[in-house]
This record gives sequence, structure tokens and C-alpha cells, in this order.
Amino acid sequence: MKNKGLLYGIIAYILWGFFPIYWRLLQEVPAIELLGHRIAWSFLLLAVVILFMRQWSGFRSALNARTFRVYFIAAILIGVNWLTYVWAVNAGFIIETSLGYFINPLLSVLMGVFFLRERLRSAQWIPIALAAIGVAYLTFAYGRLPWIALLLAFSFGFYGLAKKLAPLGSVFGLTLETGILFLPAVAYLGWAEASGSASFLHTDAASNLLMVGAGVVTTIPLLLFASAAKQIPLSMIGILQYLAPTIQFLLGILVYKEPFDRSRLIGFGIVWLALVVFWVENYLASRGWASPLPVLSEE
Repeated sequence: MKNKGLLYGIIAYILWGFFPIYWRLLQEVPAIELLGHRIAWSFLLLAVVILFMRQWSGFRSALNARTFRVYFIAAILIGVNWLTYVWAVNAGFIIETSLGYFINPLLSVLMGVFFLRERLRSAQWIPIALAAIGVAYLTFAYGRLPWIALLLAFSFGFYGLAKKLAPLGSVFGLTLETGILFLPAVAYLGWAEASGSASFLHTDAASNLLMVGAGVVTTIPLLLFASAAKQIPLSMIGILQYLAPTIQFLLGILVYKEPFDRSRLIGFGIVWLALVVFWVENYLASRGWASPLPVLSEE
């Protein structure tokens, strides 16, 4: 069971890692139209999955005003994240998108401190400080704030925070999120069609199929991840999550030949060092070797 869960987790993160290739095949389609298709087809596919599993009544019974409010916020955040990611990939910023997902785990820890009153060991502040230094250095190297990476990290970080407070499981949750965005997405796609700017059904058959497939490539990794999360330890999930940005980073350099000079290598290197320190400290703490370190309280 554990080996199967590990396999599902690896496949999910590998699929997420190769996402840029999929979106680059649709480079001529505006990012907002791709977002509309991703939302619409994902919702329809998830609804079919829930119906097939005969859980529609359970899904409907789980809905209430509080649940809707939480998932409305989550839907806005994931919509911003998806739009930013698709636009950035097709605009030639794959490397910077990977930076956002390298930063995200450390940002999530920081959010836990400020919003959930969680406490950190003093040594855990070291990787957070290193990540901040890395971002500051990259701001200097780029000549601008790496806003794509930060917007991806913050939108997904706050999305994770909203999901932590949310009562539904992964499949029900994403179904509700995409359901909330479904009507605006369909309305936009309808407007694009009426205005003559739509790409769907006005381009080659392969592109049309890929736009429909946006729902499939969104849903399959999620279902694999949901299954993996039930079968393997959270610590293993924490390690696997770096597969996706690593693959994206390599794609940006090796396949799409995005610029990556020495100054950017230094900035990324500082962020990678922060992640190494973060996981080493967690490992030592889990073994009891870091227990003498003082714990910083919220007071």
C-alpha cells in the first residue's frame, strides 16, 4: 500500500513538473482563455468523477454558507495562481515559476506563524531568512522584483492556508472551487466566441483537443496526489513536492533555453541552501537532536 502511494505521489509531481510543455503547446491561445477552459473542463470532469463514485449526495450535503465562503476565497486564489502560471510559462518565465514553488514551503511555514499562531524553533528562522536574502539578491540580479515567483508563492501559500481551514477533501474541494468559477469562466468563453476572439473551435483539431484536455491534466494529478496523501507520510510528501519545480527549472534551462546567468545561479543557490537547511533542521528535530533549541512563542 505504501509503495503504491509513493508511486502515485511521484507520478503526480512529475506530471505537474512537465506542465510547461503542455501549456507551451497552446502558446498562441491567450492565458485567460486557457484559464477559462481549465476551470470549465475541470469542473465538468470532477462532477463526472463524483457522480461515477456515487458521492454527489454527499457532496451536496457538505455544502453550507461557511463552506462556500471559505472555498470562494480558495477559488479566487487558485484562479490567480493558475492564470499567473499559464501566462508566465507561455511568456518565457518557466525558471521564475519554478522559483515560486521552491519558495512556497518556506512561505507556508511563515504564514503558519502569523495566521495560525504556530511556533517555530529558533533554528527554523534561518532558512526563512536565507530565502528572503535569496529573493532580495534576485531582485538585484533581475533589476526588478521577481513578481511572478512571489505572486505564485503567495497565491498558493494563501490557498494552502484557506484549504487548511476548509472542511472538504481534495476532490470535493476542487469541485466546489471550480464550480464557483465555472459560470464566470463559461461567460468569458461565451463572450470571446461572440466577439470573434475565441481560439476554441477556430484553430486546428490538436489545439482544440488540448484545450478540452486542460481539465484532464488538472484533475488526474490531483486524484493521484489525493490517493498518495492517504497512504504515505507527510514528510515524504514534503520531499516529493520539490520534484515539480526541479523539473520545471530544468525544462526552462535545457529545453526552452531561458537565460540563467551566474548572478541568477547565486540567487537560486541561496534559496536552495535555505531549503536544505530547512529539511536538515526538521530531520534533526524529528530525531530529537534539535530538541535543546529554544522554542519561540507567539508572546
